[in-house]
Amino acid sequence: QVQLVESGGGLVQAGGSLRLSCAASGSILSSYAAGWFRQAPGKEREFVAAIQWRAGNTRYSDSVKGRFTISRDSGKITVSLQMNSLKPEDTAVYFCAAARSTWYAVLPTAAADFGSWGQGTQVTVSS
Repeated sequence: QVQLVESGGGLVQAGGSLRLSCAASGSILSSYAAGWFRQAPGKEREFVAAIQWRAGNTRYSDSVKGRFTISRDSGKITVSLQMNSLKPEDTAVYFCAAARSTWYAVLPTAAADFGSWGQGTQVTVSS
């Protein structure tokens, strides 16, 4: 089981930036990928971004493509999400997650493909 702890959430005005970080246990190095999801009140958890742990390939949801950047640091075992040009609709609790399997044909985007989750960090974007 991978242990994940998110940090970096907060309140920001529309157009601003935030950087989320996720500290992971060493066992994430055997996982195929890490990802970020978000959940707004009354809505289902939705995919934001994923990164292949070894090769660094990335995948984004259409709603954040061009504004958010996911990255990983294998030495520090962290996964980060740089969020720029934030919009009020980005307001949500953001979760870091590690993929269940050690291999996928394509980067997973379904929550069911991620087996370990952090506790979440709140991001609020004011208009």
